[in-house]
Amino acid sequence: MTAKAHKDKNKDRQAPVAVNKKAYRNFELVENFEAGLELLGSEVKSLRAAAADLNGSYARVDSGQCWLVGAQIAQYQQAGNRQHEPTRKRKLLLHKTEIRKITTKLEQRGFTLVPLRIYFNKRGLAKMELALARGKRQYDKRKAITERDQKRDVDRDMKRYRK
Repeated sequence: MTAKAHKDKNKDRQAPVAVNKKAYRNFELVENFEAGLELLGSEVKSLRAAAADLNGSYARVDSGQCWLVGAQIAQYQQAGNRQHEPTRKRKLLLHKTEIRKITTKLEQRGFTLVPLRIYFNKRGLAKMELALARGKRQYDKRKAITERDQKRDVDRDMKRYRK
């Protein structure tokens, strides 16, 4: 494998810039969507430096457009007087059919649009993974923890027998 082919192989990986870990724990993810982000130049530079936080953020649909609310992208130091507001509303770029589908699901009781992660695709564009999600109850969370612990115990026991 040549050096160039090796670089291209690593480019295909989509290393996340920011991940909303609480979303995986607190919600049952039903359907995922990929959306573009409408960003300012200083925001893109901050994202490339991995200075973003999705905790406590959510997405909403207002008058046929999807918006990201509460996500924090730190100010870029070298931007000078052209700084952006860290917690401003950002437009999410989705197709009309996707927005219509999301809107019908959000009108149903119990669904939420949750941002999962921000990453750069192989073309260098900032993308966001969104999910239609249903909130987990406390007993669902406990059940998931016990299942994970049981699976870990079984894997540990099986590892002993394989030796």
